[in-house]
Amino acid sequence: MPCRESLEIMSGDLGDFLCPDRLREEMTKGDKSILLIDCRSQSQYTRAHVRGAINITLPSLMLNRLKRGNLNISSVIQNNEAKERFTKSSKSASVVLYDECSTDLNSNPSAVINLLVKKLRQDGCRASFLLGGFSTFEERFPEYCQSPDHESNIVGLCNLRISPNNSSSSSSLSCNSNEPCSTASPISCPYPVQVLPNLYLGSAKNSADLAQLRQYGITHVLNVTANVPNMFENEREFKYLQIPISDHWSQNLAAFFPEAIKFIDEARDKQEGVLVHCLAGISRSVTVTVAYLMNREKMSLNHAYDHVKRCKPNISPNFTFMGQLLEFEKCLNNNGQKGGPGTQGKVAKNDNDNDVDEIDSAGEDDDVLTSDSEKLSSLSPTSSNDSPI
Repeated sequence: MPCRESLEIMSGDLGDFLCPDRLREEMTKGDKSILLIDCRSQSQYTRAHVRGAINITLPSLMLNRLKRGNLNISSVIQNNEAKERFTKSSKSASVVLYDECSTDLNSNPSAVINLLVKKLRQDGCRASFLLGGFSTFEERFPEYCQSPDHESNIVGLCNLRISPNNSSSSSSLSCNSNEPCSTASPISCPYPVQVLPNLYLGSAKNSADLAQLRQYGITHVLNVTANVPNMFENEREFKYLQIPISDHWSQNLAAFFPEAIKFIDEARDKQEGVLVHCLAGISRSVTVTVAYLMNREKMSLNHAYDHVKRCKPNISPNFTFMGQLLEFEKCLNNNGQKGGPGTQGKVAKNDNDNDVDEIDSAGEDDDVLTSDSEKLSSLSPTSSNDSPI
């Protein structure tokens, strides 16, 4: 990935951006010439943020003023010490803004981070954004992030209440907390985590570690990103399925659930390991994994989410994906938990087996599968603004 070699703020079609590696270098040196602005909600900032970052949260009234270009940014900084630091440093330092996962400012011109970058530049500041946002930086460099000692319960959509410490007695399944992941850190795990026998959840970093893949018997890799490469595609021992989805509200990940479920089944039926990964391993890959548990283990959304969170505490699917999981749960309930394969992902095979099997001609099941796929495809439009990392 070219940004790992970057030593300066880069410019391009994405806008001016700073790579996570470069920010880490500057923080290691104790460089005071960078002013970090966290553009996420206050609750997200409280949960975890890059060390030293100032949080700017805009209510809708202020957002409208920002769109018109007549907002004094310092006026919305609530913390007096942070406001003083912003006023003192914003014109002399390089201002780096980040949200949860932005990779392209041009993809959503009305996003808060985009409006703030534009306003700061109008005010004469040197403003850029952190490529990949907080989720990427946290995954790579958790030691440079701050977070509370414990996480509170998460209240989700439509009275969906998800607790990180749900009692294990409610599930017949258990996570292997020591293998493959022996870390107790809620921020990041250096190894793929085992969710079910032969089913592992991880990040792009895990997918690029050949020794890890072999250690855990992983032969199938489900890549839920548009641009992270299939690192060992030329190795005959691995088979890949790539789902070209970015972590954005406009993406319809649910349309790919059936084929993803079939791909995972293919590995587990052979008693071989399958790794489901995205970039940071906290949103897209988690969504697919939760959908698999709901479909194959007959779990409710609450139960499946809690199970995955016990295995990997830092999961955080975006709001749209959670909505798609709720719709998926309704489809499963309406159709008696029947589900099956679709054909939307990109399959890369490196052995002499036949291509992915077509849907079995099972009559009633076929009708249900087609119906589910059509319902899920209508949940959300698929955006062409794919993530560049």
